[in-house]
Amino acid sequence: MHRITVNGASIAYDEAGTGSPVVLLHAGITDRRMWRGQLAALATRHRVIVPDLRGYGDSELPPAPFAHHDDVVGLLDALDLPRAALVGCSFGGSVAIDTALAHPDRVSALALFDTAVSGNEWSEEANDLWDDLVGEVDPDDFVAGAAGEVRFWVVGPGRQPEDVDPELIAFAQEMDQRALAAELALGAVEVGELTPPAIDRLSELKVPVLVTAGAADVPDIILLADRIAAEVPGAVRLPDVPDAAHLLPLERPEPVNAALLDFLG
Repeated sequence: MHRITVNGASIAYDEAGTGSPVVLLHAGITDRRMWRGQLAALATRHRVIVPDLRGYGDSELPPAPFAHHDDVVGLLDALDLPRAALVGCSFGGSVAIDTALAHPDRVSALALFDTAVSGNEWSEEANDLWDDLVGEVDPDDFVAGAAGEVRFWVVGPGRQPEDVDPELIAFAQEMDQRALAAELALGAVEVGELTPPAIDRLSELKVPVLVTAGAADVPDIILLADRIAAEVPGAVRLPDVPDAAHLLPLERPEPVNAALLDFLG
């Protein structure tokens, strides 16, 4: 693990390889460890940087206003990188998109897995699905909260927990407990948002974009991938990966690595 100061915060990150730079941005229910299956594979051809977003994992959260997309550019500045390709999963994909819109000269490409998009509103069907699969959870109970989120996101609506590798479930729950604590702390800090948000600005993206999802993810996420492919000029929409849900890069690293090496090459 390395540390570097970014916009006044100590950011933890892993790094490997040489070549064109690639930054991997983790999901909101995880930390940088979700990319453990990608770091070595991508480092054969690229300089790979895997940070914990501010407040998550081993990164600090000073009590000062900030924006995640500005931190990504601050990380590039601190590492003396003019541009980088951004790879994001879920919330990390949303941060990647926001960065490309706010700082278009700093992003060379976007690869998005099961991505969120800033400004998107979840459908009533997604909310009903949450109620059916999870129900009400005490927000102060991180263990129960992580178990519910992992059931919803990592297992997915079309599978049962016994269908999924128990080690994956345990690892995701451990990461998510830390992430829930991070989100609670982030609630006391002013976190800047992209204005206007990305959901109605996808056509402004001018870099190569790759997008896909796990076929077992919640339907709203798959529809978002379809929308990105339809609205971003020249976007590549790969088929959804079977037997995988919201943490596609962690659950199915082989097809993700193959897609990334081809796309980034």
